[in-house]
Amino acid sequence: MFRLAHPHFLYLLLLIPLMVLQFVYARRSKKKALATFGELKLVMRLIPEYSSTREILKFIIWTTAWLLIVIGLADPQTGTKLEKIKRKGVDMVFALDVSNSMMAQDITPNRLERAKQAIIHLLGKLENDRVGLVIFAGKSYIQMPLTTDYSATRLFLSNINPGMIPVQGTAIGDAIETSASMFGNTKQSKAIIAITDGENHEDNATEAAQASAAKSIRVYTIGIGLPEGAPIPVYSGNTQIGYKKDVGGNTVITRINEPMLQEIAKAGKGIFVRANNSQSGVQEVFDQINKLEKTEYDVAFFSDYEDRFQIFILTALVLIFADILIANRKGRLSGKIKLFNAKSI
Repeated sequence: MFRLAHPHFLYLLLLIPLMVLQFVYARRSKKKALATFGELKLVMRLIPEYSSTREILKFIIWTTAWLLIVIGLADPQTGTKLEKIKRKGVDMVFALDVSNSMMAQDITPNRLERAKQAIIHLLGKLENDRVGLVIFAGKSYIQMPLTTDYSATRLFLSNINPGMIPVQGTAIGDAIETSASMFGNTKQSKAIIAITDGENHEDNATEAAQASAAKSIRVYTIGIGLPEGAPIPVYSGNTQIGYKKDVGGNTVITRINEPMLQEIAKAGKGIFVRANNSQSGVQEVFDQINKLEKTEYDVAFFSDYEDRFQIFILTALVLIFADILIANRKGRLSGKIKLFNAKSI
């Protein structure tokens, strides 16, 4: 297993392009300066000890040494021992609605962003619990399998947008079934948290929730949106160009389907919570999940990491020493050696 102990040092690699530009600029400036004394080829014959090749070679050596020093500062490490430990937790899958109606702005900044914030807020309360991520609109897809890597979960969340699923709608039942399939035959307590406005319900989500509850998988719903609703923004790129309209030219207003979400939660032996601009509804759900039995499971990870920076630093020092030994000018012997001359041609 490989990792970097101090990856922030890698930003120093951004200096390499600047070093290359400075080197190219310096060589061009030198040629221009020499050209002021006369024809460049003639001037170069007057300074036979000058070596352009050595100049380039020394730059390559210094640049390579800098690269190795930066990698050394980042401290590459390798895991030498695989261990297993026991942890207790709950398995849960977030089923996140990414349909166009989730872009409505009755919940600031919009429903989808508020839903992401709710999940991130809940992640901050978890410890040793495994989480997965499913996104859905007219269809559902697994975005991330069960993991304890909450940083990866946040990264996946940041990239979610309505354009990820071309089939529009709100197939909550399909999302629940996809989420339930991720648990397998694990013994952990299991929970599905569906975060949606519940509008345009297309399948029998209540039956899907009942089927999940029969497998000891509880289904919780967090409703995103306000009863009065809001229009659905239409975008061209990142620019809003108006609001969605129906065939009659009237602006479509999207509203939360609270009764449906309550019914789904009841069938899944969970609870329904409605989010608003002041509360995300996460705390109530967390309190309920926290009451579930925490089950032990094995987690494998690499330990006893060993530092490998010495290899890179030592190699860099060897290169720097070699650079010192290489003279800037041609030696006497190299000046006399000519592979081609006028007589041999």
